[in-house]
Amino acid sequence: MQSNVGGIDRILRIAAGAVLVALAATGTVGAWGWLGLLPLATGFVGWCPPYALFGWNTCAVKAKQ
Repeated sequence: MQSNVGGIDRILRIAAGAVLVALAATGTVGAWGWLGLLPLATGFVGWCPPYALFGWNTCAVKAKQ
């Protein structure tokens, strides 16, 4: 599993995920707010399954060939 999520992308995912989870935990939004766990997890791990599926990569580090 090679990193395919870059720095700014990771920061945005973590921030958006944390906001959604916080809003869901306080009851401000419905249960759909718990979907914020997905961008939160991909931000921390640095790997996104849809990015891998479509061949996208926002990570600045190039793969060794």
